[in-house]
Amino acid sequence: MTKRFWNLCKVSPVVLAAAFFAANSAVAAEVNEQVTNVAQLSEAQDNNMSQVTSVSQFSDVQPTDWAFQALQSLVERYGCIAGYPNSTYRGNRALTRYEFAAGLNSCLDRVNELIATATADLVTKQDLTTLQRLQEEFSAELATLRGRVDGLEARTAELEANQFSTTTKLVGEAIFNVSDVFGGNRAVPAGNSNQNLNSNTTFSDRVRLNLYSSFTGTDQLQIRLTAGNIVSNAGVSGTNMTRLGFDGDTNNSVNIDKINYAFNFSDAVRVKIDATGAELWENVNNFNSDFSSSGKGAISRYGRFSPIYRQGAGGSGITVTFNPKGAISLSGAYLANTANNPTDNNGLIDGGNAIFGQLSFQPTKAFNVGLTYARTYQTNNFNNTNNNNLFQSIGSAFANRPFGNNTATESNNYGVEATFQFSPNLAISGWGGYTTADARSGANAGADADIWYWAGALALKDFGREGNVLGVIFGQPPKVTGGSARGLAANANFDRDTSYHLEGLYKFKVSDNIQVTPGLLVIFNPEHNDANDTEYVGTLRTTFSF
Repeated sequence: MTKRFWNLCKVSPVVLAAAFFAANSAVAAEVNEQVTNVAQLSEAQDNNMSQVTSVSQFSDVQPTDWAFQALQSLVERYGCIAGYPNSTYRGNRALTRYEFAAGLNSCLDRVNELIATATADLVTKQDLTTLQRLQEEFSAELATLRGRVDGLEARTAELEANQFSTTTKLVGEAIFNVSDVFGGNRAVPAGNSNQNLNSNTTFSDRVRLNLYSSFTGTDQLQIRLTAGNIVSNAGVSGTNMTRLGFDGDTNNSVNIDKINYAFNFSDAVRVKIDATGAELWENVNNFNSDFSSSGKGAISRYGRFSPIYRQGAGGSGITVTFNPKGAISLSGAYLANTANNPTDNNGLIDGGNAIFGQLSFQPTKAFNVGLTYARTYQTNNFNNTNNNNLFQSIGSAFANRPFGNNTATESNNYGVEATFQFSPNLAISGWGGYTTADARSGANAGADADIWYWAGALALKDFGREGNVLGVIFGQPPKVTGGSARGLAANANFDRDTSYHLEGLYKFKVSDNIQVTPGLLVIFNPEHNDANDTEYVGTLRTTFSF
């Protein structure tokens, strides 16, 4: 408000108080009809006010200012002036009509307080007359303000009365999926005879309920319940290369498949402890955010992220990230597959385990690069469900078990990942990896295998409609390319040719809570065998989130 405005209205010091409160009131922020962005909100948070007892405390108010005497009177008579922490008043700040109404309301409350405490002699008749006139002038705005405040109080009371928990929120996801696998013959490794691919169209589901609890505001306890009946396509296609990224069959029985707790050890260190269901792709940056989610990402298992993040999957352990909010961060993890089992070749140390490290370089949101290493040991324990499965059923059967079943296997895994955000609507991501595996027991002890894989993904965002994403993923799943394992498996499953993975999908955002994703997965030369027919997987996935 300008000096000319005050002169025209012939306002008293009380009105100046209203103007001040309107400029800085938290209630004014609720009723302000102007758009407030994140930067403005942050600035407002940093500009919290403090009560003053003398007008001289304002560094930007001088005795020669036209409003000096009014401000002095307000401080000494009414005690309803507050300033910013940096000792400024900011009297030149412009007001909206709603802000002025909010300030007027605050000043009215102060006057009523003075009257109630028998100090009414401080409030002059002129001030009361002016306030009465302003109440009439701004009656509509005051009514709107009070109505909004009452509405906020009612909503707050309702939320407090009906909230799930004071510390916990429930986040759910349900997938309805229609899918089919088709092609010529069922994929087989080299040297085996082909069989017809006989598959039926399926309709299946998966449901997940996550309980997220926070006790300090920066920590998080996650408990996840999962149920589903999505059967793997590998049983009819003959290869894990056709698996969906969200399959899993519990016959819709509910299981607790994930429990973890994350907290800030310090501003520069973030710690996550997994009691069960550890997944490195959730604990660290996997550099494929557009497609990494099983419910809203790629339709295939391989298309979600690099296989290096599946090392130690499902186990227990700890992940530590240094400088998590910085441009350069370092993550380290130790995961054990059977940490809860006290029998031989199990437990936290003796059983299968993974030692993981990743250096991430993220100078901007548009450019991210990661260098990743994982050393794994898989035992020959018959009871270990992760036994001899180097990439958790991604790639060829030979790449996952180059030395056959029930062979203790050690591997060193090296990976590089990157994401490039060329514009708000175009992103490219990709990964490449190399694994050297060594047999540590059995008839093949001492044998080794070299395994390579790579992939790239393209995401066109807001394609056709805001929130929609058109995606294409192409790559080579894990393949054994060398090592003495080739000689050991010469009459069995060695990867003599090259498979290619091609995936197209369109994520259609029906609403904030519903996404429909039609997709087609094509596997050329399944099981790295060009004698196999090309296989196709058609999918229509509908994801409900709440």
